[in-house]
Amino acid sequence: MALSHKTRKRLSLLILVVGLPLYIVLVVGIMGIIYDRWGQPPLLIELAIYIVLGVVAFFPLKPIFLGTSREDPDASEGDAD
Repeated sequence: MALSHKTRKRLSLLILVVGLPLYIVLVVGIMGIIYDRWGQPPLLIELAIYIVLGVVAFFPLKPIFLGTSREDPDASEGDAD
């Protein structure tokens, strides 16, 4: 089932407004657990952890965000969003 352009735009906005802050809290919590258990890792390892966590979270969401900045290809000339 393919999502319509309008649905993808709304879903991407929801992900950015609600999902991103929740994910930031989750990552900070994970890093807090790492700090408590093993102490602060070296800077490059910490940077690598943040990069991996960022890619893991948003790579599966790429199809939702693709093309949302473009005009709706299915909309007729007279339609207004």
